[in-house]
Amino acid sequence: MNSMHELNKNADRDWIKQRIMTATLCFLVVFILLFLRLVYLQLIKGEEFRRLSETNCVRLKSVKQSRGLIYDRNKKLLVDNRPAFDLVIVLEDAAPVPDTVSLLSSLIHEPYADLMDNIQKAGNTASYKPVTLKKDISRDQLAVVEAHKFDLSGIHIEIEPTRYYIYPKIASHLLGYLGEVNRKELESGQYPHVKSGDSIGRYGVEKSFEPFLQGRRGGRQVEVDVNGRVVKVLKTVAPVSGNDLYLTLDLSLQQVAEDMLTDKEGAVVAIDPSNGDVLAMASSPAFDQNDFIGGISTEKWRLLMDNPGHPMTNKAIQGEYPPASTYKTLTAIAALEEKAVDRHTTTFCPGYYVFGNRRYHCWSRYGHGKLSVEAAIAQSCDVFFYQAGEKVGVDALAQYARGCGLGRPTGIALAHERPGLIPTSSWKRRRFQEAWQAGETLSISIGQGFNLTTPLQMAVFTAAIANGGTLYRPRIVKNITDSKGNMVKTIEPEITGGIPAGKETLDIVKKGLLDVVQGDRGTARGIRIKGIEIAGKTGTAQVFSRKTGEKFDNENLEKKFQDHAWFVCYAPAQNPVIAISVIIEHGEHGSSAAAPVAGALVKKYLGLPEPETKKQTPKEG
Repeated sequence: MNSMHELNKNADRDWIKQRIMTATLCFLVVFILLFLRLVYLQLIKGEEFRRLSETNCVRLKSVKQSRGLIYDRNKKLLVDNRPAFDLVIVLEDAAPVPDTVSLLSSLIHEPYADLMDNIQKAGNTASYKPVTLKKDISRDQLAVVEAHKFDLSGIHIEIEPTRYYIYPKIASHLLGYLGEVNRKELESGQYPHVKSGDSIGRYGVEKSFEPFLQGRRGGRQVEVDVNGRVVKVLKTVAPVSGNDLYLTLDLSLQQVAEDMLTDKEGAVVAIDPSNGDVLAMASSPAFDQNDFIGGISTEKWRLLMDNPGHPMTNKAIQGEYPPASTYKTLTAIAALEEKAVDRHTTTFCPGYYVFGNRRYHCWSRYGHGKLSVEAAIAQSCDVFFYQAGEKVGVDALAQYARGCGLGRPTGIALAHERPGLIPTSSWKRRRFQEAWQAGETLSISIGQGFNLTTPLQMAVFTAAIANGGTLYRPRIVKNITDSKGNMVKTIEPEITGGIPAGKETLDIVKKGLLDVVQGDRGTARGIRIKGIEIAGKTGTAQVFSRKTGEKFDNENLEKKFQDHAWFVCYAPAQNPVIAISVIIEHGEHGSSAAAPVAGALVKKYLGLPEPETKKQTPKEG
């Protein structure tokens, strides 16, 4: 019995030992196989796999969107986008960076310091993100970089849409230009879809409507090699193009305005009296917006800054000038409404007005004789308006002026609009700590003295007279659509006030303005157009201070001291469709320098034969 038990016990031990040996053998075989695989991967294939792991990685590449396009009121393209080749560096792939940049500098003939400075401007940008070294490189530079791409690790060419202004210098102050975003602006959070090296609107419509024009970036998930070259595109999110703007501007009318300002300094504004649409806005001298693409050169910027004509100032909204005799329309409105004069009131003009112990001369040495308010407007008699303004008083004149939109911004959607200046007795006391002098009222009554207005303000005021008294906020953009043509926003006309005058007063003033051009003794009768009645007002603004009515020989003065020439008008007089304001700096006489400019615009807008102009044709980008 014991022997049988012992045999069974030994058999169990042998079975267990056999199982343990089998399991041990299996583990040993698996271990040997793993060890051999490890040897294969580490020693035999190690170098290859190390190279593959180091030279391939997945990155997110930003894809720049196209900026919104800009059209005129007739759907003519004014501002487009064109492909540009930007030179960028990925710092992680370009080590050692100084050596790579030095080689690049010698190949494309760009200063090493400038290229390194752009890297410094990028600040703490992640090393795997591209940094723009130079935007919009030339085709010759592109060819050199492509030929040496294997020697320029981390240097890449990115093809991105960039701005292109089809008609250089045309409406440059209205359209504006772009400039590179700075670090402070990026950190502000105002530009969520903008990155370092991108451009944003710096001036004009480009600045005012930046949120609509900008669009939204897209992206690509790509696999790149050790030199940063794309091996495979894994995923793409398409960019969203910016919205398109449809302006109120009429390109053909704008071209005439620009042409008429050739070799002159000044501004032109044309407005639709029925809704405030800006049909033309020109400021001379102008500038080429394309010079700012990719950053304007130091030399070109210096030339702009040193130009005595101030080409970077939009004189239509920033130029503040004494309104001169164009202001007599306002004085007439105030005098009529305050019952200081009426339609039948007459004043005798002997060529001067005696006030106190001084004579205040009229521009006509021999005087105008006996005049009504209508005739005084038509012949621009200073003596009539000296007396009318004296009766109304400085503060009442200022009240009417502000009611007519003067002395305050018009509210146009452009930055840096100037308010002008309408003086009051309290203003002078605050400004100069002096009391208002009665003789100063005579000066401001004819638009001289402290009075300052902008060409845009005078255009809005003139348009309001034309339409019966309604002041509109000047509108420069009518519609905003997405890139597929779907309406995003419509900007409706906006009424901002009304001329503080009744219909009878406006009818009297309109008759006087009509006689300025159509009357036998009107100061602008030289611009009459057959079949079209124009109502307007000339003006000659003094450049430097002189006693009211004091005479100077303008012809023998230096150009910079000669008077500015004004003309405002609307047409056709009975059913106005256009109101115009023109200022020609140092043009001397409104009738000879400014009025012909307005006449050419009227002819163009009404479809009448016009003189040949140097029209620009679109240029390819």
